[in-house]
Amino acid sequence: MTTLGVIGGTGWLAGALLRPALTSGFISPSNLVLSSRSGGADGFEAWSDIRFTTDNAVLAAACNVVILSVRPEDLGTLDLDLSGKLVISVMARVKAKALMDRFGTGRIIRAMPNASAEQGLSFTPWFATSEVTVKDEAFADGFFACSGKTTRLKAENELDYFTALTGSGPAFIAAFADVMIRDAVANGVSLQVADAAVRQLFLGAATWMAHASESPAETVKVFTDYGGTTAAGLTAMKAADIETPIRKGLAASAKRAATA
Repeated sequence: MTTLGVIGGTGWLAGALLRPALTSGFISPSNLVLSSRSGGADGFEAWSDIRFTTDNAVLAAACNVVILSVRPEDLGTLDLDLSGKLVISVMARVKAKALMDRFGTGRIIRAMPNASAEQGLSFTPWFATSEVTVKDEAFADGFFACSGKTTRLKAENELDYFTALTGSGPAFIAAFADVMIRDAVANGVSLQVADAAVRQLFLGAATWMAHASESPAETVKVFTDYGGTTAAGLTAMKAADIETPIRKGLAASAKRAATA
């Protein structure tokens, strides 16, 4: 029987991952222990059998799988013996070797979900060390599948790039949407209408693209070749070199993720 403990369990990311897993029945509330500084149950009122604690050692003693969902800067406050346990980290920048050395276990999985997890729309790549068992892998993949799509990576350093590409991606899309909203307002559209229009645009476009047979590049070519109003906008964006800032943003985020 798997008993899962989540350190930082009432934080936003842990909650976004846990609530879909609880709702689907992948995790039983009675087999879940959450620790936080407050020990509160905010966001989990629907599951009265979950245990809450402020003591990470109590959590470690009760669980055979431990998820680390804290800021990398807070890792130094965790002084725990997790030998013999599966440790799953959703922290950026902290390498598997550092986790092995700190917690005394070779069974480490590092994963990088994103802010769309609660809606079941995250893309979560994960990497497993050599001591991780087939059962461990199945648990991790099943857990993250509750909140979207998953893929296993062959090399840990790939996680640094995915931290930028999909881990940070929702914020990058939000930055693009913000520019569109502000431009609409500058052109006389009310903020309320502009916000609603752009949110619906991104929802519709993302849904359409997820199911389209064409690649994004092929879609751009179709509209550009058509030569209409969309082509005019795409041509202007290309002339302004829209590609370089995007690549620079991904590179900067990936570089930060690679910095221990």
